[in-house]
Amino acid sequence: MNKTVSSLTIGGLAKAAGVGVETIRFYQRRDLLAEPDRPLGGIRRYSTVDVARIIFIKSSQRLGFSLNEVAGLLKLSDGSQCDEARVLAEHKLTDVQNRIADLRRIELALQELISCCKTSQSEVQCPLISALQEKTADEDI
Repeated sequence: MNKTVSSLTIGGLAKAAGVGVETIRFYQRRDLLAEPDRPLGGIRRYSTVDVARIIFIKSSQRLGFSLNEVAGLLKLSDGSQCDEARVLAEHKLTDVQNRIADLRRIELALQELISCCKTSQSEVQCPLISALQEKTADEDI
């Protein structure tokens, strides 16, 4: 990234940040990334600061933060509010742990249903399909 400050076109910004042009436009519509002024008769130019901001957004998303949560993190991106950032990360960790627990319950339920399919080959009705038809949305499946 040896581009000088404010020398990147939107295509150059996309390439430098490893995203598509539409991603940049989407971030701009969500107010996660400022849209630079367009000089009269010219094209908008982006800087290496914009590249770093997009990388920050993508890194946050890879950790499971939603774009609304990323907006909150961006407000803390100067690094001076570590306690607030930690609290956001703790909430995200709790959310991830809850989702993992849900996935484990789903895994066990699917394993049990698959096992039923293997053991009852002679029945006319498939036990998996039968179980899915009988369960309601709020039961533990």
